[in-house]
Amino acid sequence: QVQLVESGGGLVQVGGSLRLSCAASTRTLNSYVVGWFRQAPGKEREFVGVIGLNNENTNYADFAKGRFTISRDVRKNMVYLQMNSLKPEDTAVYYCAGGRGVYYLAQNYEYWGQGTQVTVSS
Repeated sequence: QVQLVESGGGLVQVGGSLRLSCAASTRTLNSYVVGWFRQAPGKEREFVGVIGLNNENTNYADFAKGRFTISRDVRKNMVYLQMNSLKPEDTAVYYCAGGRGVYYLAQNYEYWGQGTQVTVSS
């Protein structure tokens, strides 16, 4: 069984930045495609971005393009979500998910973390 753990969430001012981290409780994330999703209260879980097994293979939702960057540190067995120019609309619980392929729907990922809260104050 593989369990993921997100960290790095917290309170940030509008226009500020946060860097979220994703790690696996066992094994390594290096062998998994990792997607990032977020869910605001009363809203559907939505796709943020994804990084393939190749670190150069990334894709982002429209709202994240140009502001968010996903990267993979193979040595540390970690995946990061760098978020810049944060807006109040970015307030949500952020999740990382592990899968066997590059997917854009949450249902296609098999491993999930508990999520980390990101709150952007206006």
